Amino acid sequence: MSVKTILIEPNTILRQKSLPIITVGQDEQKLMDDMLETMYSAKGIGLAAIQIGVPKRIIVMDISRDKENKNPMYFVNPVIKNRDLEKSIYEEGCLSVPNQFAEIERPCKCEVEYLDYNGNKKILKAEGLLATCIQHEMDHLEGILFIDYLSKLKRSMIVKKLSKQKNKPDRIIA
Repeated sequence: MSVKTILIEPNTILRQKSLPIITVGQDEQKLMDDMLETMYSAKGIGLAAIQIGVPKRIIVMDISRDKENKNPMYFVNPVIKNRDLEKSIYEEGCLSVPNQFAEIERPCKCEVEYLDYNGNKKILKAEGLLATCIQHEMDHLEGILFIDYLSKLKRSMIVKKLSKQKNKPDRIIA
């Protein structure tokens, strides 16, 4: 497994739609392993393949936040089948939009159909943080970031801030 570079907004690759996987094989499993390692290294709870520059419909997640009892989840070609009409609000952040957070309203429950790590078809009924995380990561597969739910002004302020940070050389503190 290896840690990959996470793309940061603004980046045109993040705005691409991801392509479906035909079959889950060793290449896809290695990609999922690398994605999980990358996500853990960045202290995230979810990561879409497009965030490391791979336009494939693959997501990894672990909302356990427990270093001892990890609970990784793998979603290949996920499709939301049902969304609850009731909404909930979570303060979301994103590894591709570092150090920026905003309250985002999403359906509080959803049902997702997907292939697991071994290519087996699964259906998961999710609620709370898990439902929010699934919807957030699935947005990435469509080229959507959580900041797209904000007003144009807020979004442009965040993108401007991220652009400035990108252009600064890395600082070394000795």
